[in-house]
Amino acid sequence: MLRKNPDTLKNKLLPLQTKLLVNPNDDTTQQLINLYTETAKHKEQLEESEVWMKNNLEYDLRSSEYIAEKCKVDSYAQNLYAALCNNDFMRNEMWPILKEETWGCSWRYAGGIIADILQRGDYLDWYCSGIMSEGTYVPGYVAESVVTDEIREDLFNLGWIVFDSDNSE
Repeated sequence: MLRKNPDTLKNKLLPLQTKLLVNPNDDTTQQLINLYTETAKHKEQLEESEVWMKNNLEYDLRSSEYIAEKCKVDSYAQNLYAALCNNDFMRNEMWPILKEETWGCSWRYAGGIIADILQRGDYLDWYCSGIMSEGTYVPGYVAESVVTDEIREDLFNLGWIVFDSDNSE
């Protein structure tokens, strides 16, 4: 089962719908509502395709009950988010390795993956969570791009390795 956050679209549409109640003739707001709705439909269709599922770390993470269970601990979820940031990953199989086929995502997208796994919140709950201002520290949290041993092992068990382009030759 591919885990999805049921509130993602609702969270985007609610402020726009409220704005539309105040000004029902606001065409720009209506166009934005239509855009978000159509984009969500397109994403849902895409996520059902075999092509999208193949060599896609997002699919493997969001469909893993083991990862979902571990993400219930905030520090693990944050560590997974941090690992997804500024890193590339490769399926630990012969052809993807020989062809150097990698998977990577933006910080915001990584936050959205965690929100989908948890089926709550949105990317902002995780975005920049590893950047600590002076004097602040959240126990168990790590900086973006850090891959903890636990995350590295769990990704390996899912069939993925962290791709280090410096050592690829």
